[in-house]
Amino acid sequence: MYHVCYGILIEMVGNGVKFVVSALLSTYNMKIVLLKLAVALVPVFFCVLPSGAQESGYDVFKPIAKYMARGDVESLSAWFAHNMEISVFSKSNDASRSQAIQIIKSFFKSHTPRSFEITHKAGRANMKYALGTMNAGGELFLVTIFVSLKGNAYKIQQLKIERLN
Repeated sequence: MYHVCYGILIEMVGNGVKFVVSALLSTYNMKIVLLKLAVALVPVFFCVLPSGAQESGYDVFKPIAKYMARGDVESLSAWFAHNMEISVFSKSNDASRSQAIQIIKSFFKSHTPRSFEITHKAGRANMKYALGTMNAGGELFLVTIFVSLKGNAYKIQQLKIERLN
């Protein structure tokens, strides 16, 4: 596919862009052609470069915290890994995603969340953890969440809920 932009012939090749400038050099001053080429490149790069939810400034814990605060198990479970460790009141289980959903549903049924706030976050680009406090059912809980990058998305690998005394 060819496009003419600012007097420069642009050929879209697969995911890349090829510029055909040689025929235009005889009719345009070299500086003008290069300036026009630079102006043409800016929108092309914004269209061609991939973007996604896992950009460097993305905070994976914002949506997770929102779902924890609401007790929204269905939305929260979208972040669960296929197999994960889940611990509620020191009872730890290696669970499938569907088992983890049932455990969290049971917890939220007994302890309706009123609020959830992330108090600490740390980690690297491919593995992160957060500590948070949850007010649920008139009690306070310490929640630890470990996520890791699986493919191009973060998934919860471990979710731990403990009573605060």
